[in-house]
Amino acid sequence: MLAWVMVGLRLKRIPLCSLLGAFSFSIRSIALDLCAAAVFWIGSLIALSILGLTWSGVETALAHRSLATHVVGQAGPAHPPDQSQLQTLHALMELAPANGREIVVWTFLCVLVGFVEEIVFRGYFQRQFIGWAGGCVGVGVLISAAVFGGAHAYQGVRGMALLTAFGVLFSLLALNRRSLRAGMFAHGWHDLIAGLALAFLHSSHVI
Repeated sequence: MLAWVMVGLRLKRIPLCSLLGAFSFSIRSIALDLCAAAVFWIGSLIALSILGLTWSGVETALAHRSLATHVVGQAGPAHPPDQSQLQTLHALMELAPANGREIVVWTFLCVLVGFVEEIVFRGYFQRQFIGWAGGCVGVGVLISAAVFGGAHAYQGVRGMALLTAFGVLFSLLALNRRSLRAGMFAHGWHDLIAGLALAFLHSSHVI
């Protein structure tokens, strides 16, 4: 995707750095973006947790309603496991690092993904969709977030929905900071911490 974006920029004679926004490399500027990224990350985790719990509550209510219509005494588990969530967990476990060497590679990968995905989705797609929508920022944000969520289809429908919401929050951060740097910081360490947490839980035989 980054290569495709770079081709498009080259055809229009637009430098890649123009997608990054306005920021300086002063210590104060970097510190402000780090603080903004930290506040954003904590707030977004709270928001996504609420959305995730709401999603699970709705699924549980629908499952109970469906079970209530079954004939009494019908064979089968009262609470069958959610196969889609099990498949998503398995897919994520396949990505999580399992040893010291993989942790080093995972760290490098998370930094790279944070940089690339913010450029592609918040730097390029968001601006393109805003332009296609005649300058309507809201439409550009929603479409770019939906594309971001769809790019993570391996995490299932629930994962795509939550990541679409995450994409909206990243877009709001980019618009507020007028650059992608804070989002890159938050994106990179979110993926890093998530992978390390999965690795720890797996090694501890919790999951």
